[in-house]
Amino acid sequence: MCRLGGRFLVPLQRSSKRLVVKNGKPLCTPSSPSFPGLSPTCKSVPGGDGWPSLETWAALNQSVGGRLLQPTPPGAVCHPGQTSYSPTQCPLVQSSWFTESLHSDDPVSAQWNNWNNDTCLPDPRAPCSAAGYPVYVINATMAEHVKAGVDFARAQNIRLIVKNSGHDFIGRSSAPNSLSIWVHHMKGIKEHKKGFQPQNCNVTIEGHAITAAAGTQMQETYRATALLNRTVIGGNGRTVALGGFITGGGHSILAPHYGMAADQVLEMELVTPTGEILTANECQNMDLFWAFRGGGGSTFGVLTSITLKTIPSPSVMSLTFQFATSSSNPHAFDAIAYFTSQFPSLADAGVTGYPIIFNGVANASDGGQTLASGVIGKVIMLDTQNVTDILAEFEPLFAHINATWPGFVFFTSTTFYPSFGAWYEENYDPSPVGYGSVMGSRLLDTPALVANATATKLALERFSAGGQATVYIVSGKGVWNAQPRGGSTAVNPAWRRAVVHATASVSFAPLNQTARVLAIAQTNSQTAALRELTPRMGAYVNEASRYEPDWQHAFWGENYSRLLKIKRTVDPDDVFWCMPCVGNERWQEADDVLCRV
Repeated sequence: MCRLGGRFLVPLQRSSKRLVVKNGKPLCTPSSPSFPGLSPTCKSVPGGDGWPSLETWAALNQSVGGRLLQPTPPGAVCHPGQTSYSPTQCPLVQSSWFTESLHSDDPVSAQWNNWNNDTCLPDPRAPCSAAGYPVYVINATMAEHVKAGVDFARAQNIRLIVKNSGHDFIGRSSAPNSLSIWVHHMKGIKEHKKGFQPQNCNVTIEGHAITAAAGTQMQETYRATALLNRTVIGGNGRTVALGGFITGGGHSILAPHYGMAADQVLEMELVTPTGEILTANECQNMDLFWAFRGGGGSTFGVLTSITLKTIPSPSVMSLTFQFATSSSNPHAFDAIAYFTSQFPSLADAGVTGYPIIFNGVANASDGGQTLASGVIGKVIMLDTQNVTDILAEFEPLFAHINATWPGFVFFTSTTFYPSFGAWYEENYDPSPVGYGSVMGSRLLDTPALVANATATKLALERFSAGGQATVYIVSGKGVWNAQPRGGSTAVNPAWRRAVVHATASVSFAPLNQTARVLAIAQTNSQTAALRELTPRMGAYVNEASRYEPDWQHAFWGENYSRLLKIKRTVDPDDVFWCMPCVGNERWQEADDVLCRV
């Protein structure tokens, strides 16, 4: 494999060339000066012949107005051998390691440790190096900064990544031996009160819209639009950024009414892999306009701004519920399967939200002395102040469970919110971070939920075997019947049939390769239960397994062939590479080096 040694905090200007071998045969070289006219075999790495000199990096820094950073990992403050070591700062980092803000506001840190390869945790007993992090970062605040980074990475054959907050379940926003474009500070929202005319289009799109810089995060967007008595079709996590969210499609608690986030996009500004700053809409650069809406981030270029429709802020009737029984109850999953079989009907009635199956977890009612199974969740209905509207949908379901499978306890609580923004401020996803985690997901259609109660029961029981699994009601008629500008998007076609987006995560101990391998295997095994239940469906790329088998079709279905053609056209030199991302098949990672295969 391409074993090129460790990373350097201060990059070397030149070093002797190394030839990397596997099974006695050359696999890759870290640079290509000896082979003029040929594409390099591997991306450049610090210490390799192709790595730029300090003077070359200084020139890049000057071109971006001094915004080139060479950060140390945030956990380095706890390690006496590191230049940023600080006995006073270490306790602060340790106490905030499990908060989103520390990783979101840091130029290199991912929100889940494994995507930085556990190389510098805030534990002085553990090893610390920068080996799991980018070498340099451009703190971009405008499209020209992004262009400078893309042009530099392409010319210098350096691995290029894009990061905003590090809220990335599959690790695309962090990579070793790389240059990172940090779009976190690309902020700002412009209002279009009376319609929007896309560039070079002879049409004005009626209705309210906003143009937001791609680094704008979800909470920022909701708060800005709430001041206008509007809202957007967005995610529930505070640090989710519009750029990464929309390039994956963007599911939402509002999506069953209005369509996915990608369906709301009217125009985009972007930087291509060849360094062009372009505007894409239904009238120009149509292939990119299609691909960027659901085709995955860090693949076709970098979004710098997005124009999207808003909706009048609805009032919200919220229901928090739970039903539970002892895990020894043989009918626990009969009831759970029955309850989930009612989701299509609930969606038809206007109910959306975030149910979670729990399977054999500590029973809070007896201090954890026994285990419990059941469903807990937060769901909403829009534009009603009548509590009975939402209770009338759930009380018959609970009554049926109680009459058919005795031994369950039930809890409900309702709250009215005058606006969506008010609901969000109390019900956003807290997004636990700061640990190692892998996830699997699957989209479930109506037949998967209702056709065969026994099959659904067994599949959900296997899928939630790790303790819990989400079964979010975030699709429905609004997604199925969406009419995005340009006629279609690259969003996985399975979304247009789905009712539920289901996920299961497995966490694991740091610095333990055995635990990591077992977690990946467990996630795959759990997710396989839903693949078998829904062989013609797929998964949501933004919340899925990096190790998903046949990920090309699981994430994009029949759209993959068109996406691959666009990728080869706009990025013939593979300036952008990530896993699992469209068109990455020509490269592989080997010991932190990216090499052609």
